[in-house]
Amino acid sequence: MAELVKTLSPAPSPGSALGRAFKSFSLLKESPVGMIGAGLVAFWILVAIFAPLLAPFDPLATLKPMAKPGTEFAGGGTFWLGTDHLGRDILSRIIFGSQTVLIYAPLATISAYVVGILMGLAAGYHMGWWDVILSRISDIILSFPVLVLYIIIIATYGASGAVIIVAITFASAPGVMRIVRGLVLDLRSREYVAAAQTRGEAAMYIMLVEILPNARGPLIVDACVRLGYVIITIGVLGFLGLGLPPPDPDWGGMINETRKMAMIFPHMTLFPSIAISSLILGFNLLADGLREVSLRD
Repeated sequence: MAELVKTLSPAPSPGSALGRAFKSFSLLKESPVGMIGAGLVAFWILVAIFAPLLAPFDPLATLKPMAKPGTEFAGGGTFWLGTDHLGRDILSRIIFGSQTVLIYAPLATISAYVVGILMGLAAGYHMGWWDVILSRISDIILSFPVLVLYIIIIATYGASGAVIIVAITFASAPGVMRIVRGLVLDLRSREYVAAAQTRGEAAMYIMLVEILPNARGPLIVDACVRLGYVIITIGVLGFLGLGLPPPDPDWGGMINETRKMAMIFPHMTLFPSIAISSLILGFNLLADGLREVSLRD
């Protein structure tokens, strides 16, 4: 009987589901919006990778305070975006700051997804008391203002990269859990899941191999959008003085340090703001493109 079910209702292989995910990315070229977003994201990734080669100055060096954009440096070189109140080159700090945001934002998002996916799979597949307990925990966390949670966690344990990742994971995982739970409740009734259950596959195997790959479409789109939110979060924390401790380049921290001089020297806050906005725009446009492509897939 098990062999008959396996023959009549074969479950989609993990490879085929992942192959469709890669196919969605390859079809992105059919979406102009998605290609613009991918281009913006790729630009900042390349900037982060080649930061030591692209930065004209040491991002921590004090050179010429409050120089305007285009000012020539006596020691050689040009401050293309000017300098801040301490004389540090803004362009170099933006370039090295891209490393900070493109390291911690993906790590925090991945961490939130790992926790949220495990919670959502357990709640949606097992249901019963699993669903009740995990859903109530998520409801309690989501009932608090997100910014308050960040402030409480970071103020308690101190500002560091690891604490920021933990704080974002704690606040974001319940939202991911709700999405995954809804997808699993729909997918658990599919024929390939019933076939796997009949074959006697373990629950963990069914959740991770049969269900999760087939829920990849909405999760990929949500991950791109959520990455944008995480980048905003890291910028806001830096602006509030709760981000990475100085003097490491941090886009939000750069805005915070120079906000009082924004009326006289607008370039000090304008260019870091443009950097944050362009990266967030890239991820949002990429998510729109992936959503458009997934509807055709």
